[in-house]
Amino acid sequence: MEHATDRGEKKALRKEHPSGWLYLTQHDAIPILVDALLDLPPNREFNKTELAEHAGVTRQTVGNYTDLLLEVELIEEVPNTSPRRYRVADSTVVRELFELNSALNHVGGK
Repeated sequence: MEHATDRGEKKALRKEHPSGWLYLTQHDAIPILVDALLDLPPNREFNKTELAEHAGVTRQTVGNYTDLLLEVELIEEVPNTSPRRYRVADSTVVRELFELNSALNHVGGK
């Protein structure tokens, strides 16, 4: 990154080698889906349709990003469910995300 000489080059390098944050948020619908996940009660199970309704997006949108949400450990599959059900993952990523959200809400006076 230090060797890049102009803004465009730096931006292109960031996109080629994204941080975890950029990797996650480079998709338009992800912030809405993450916000919806942060709003769910602990251990609440849901299917793609239920998450879509909760987030205010289409089921197709949820379907497009389910693998990414699983990959970054924001959600996990509930075993032995048909149709497939999910829940917010019990992961370091989720715990840190809740802490960040709490800190931002505190600073913002919410």
